[in-house]
Amino acid sequence: MPEFPTINAGLNTSAGVLLIFGWVAIRNRKVRLHATCMVSAFAVSTIFLASYLYYHIVIKNWEPTRFPADGTPKTIYLSILLSHTILAVAVAIMAPITMYLAFRGRFAKHKALARWTLPIWLYVSVTGVVVYWMLYRMYAPVV
Repeated sequence: MPEFPTINAGLNTSAGVLLIFGWVAIRNRKVRLHATCMVSAFAVSTIFLASYLYYHIVIKNWEPTRFPADGTPKTIYLSILLSHTILAVAVAIMAPITMYLAFRGRFAKHKALARWTLPIWLYVSVTGVVVYWMLYRMYAPVV
């Protein structure tokens, strides 16, 4: 059932694009546009997480997804997946705190944390798409 993974990759792509737009907006001092992009990225990432968990818990019943290749491709895939997973947990903590600081008007602390949150969050969004591409496109089992 590739529908959920494809949707999830689209959500990750959307979050990544919104993060970049938000970063460009704040670099150009467009604070309102920045806030809109970042809140939207957070919403899209939240929808992604709900969809991802639903797929893996309800549809796949916790059955692990196996990478269909061996050797170097599998090592690369697992390395990307490991870094993606660890940093995704960090983003799940950092992003809400970063947003909270902005909503409370604590912009110096917001900016200091956002300097770490943004690149990690962007990495997680991009590697999520890379994991999808490797698993379901590049090394997709022939049916």
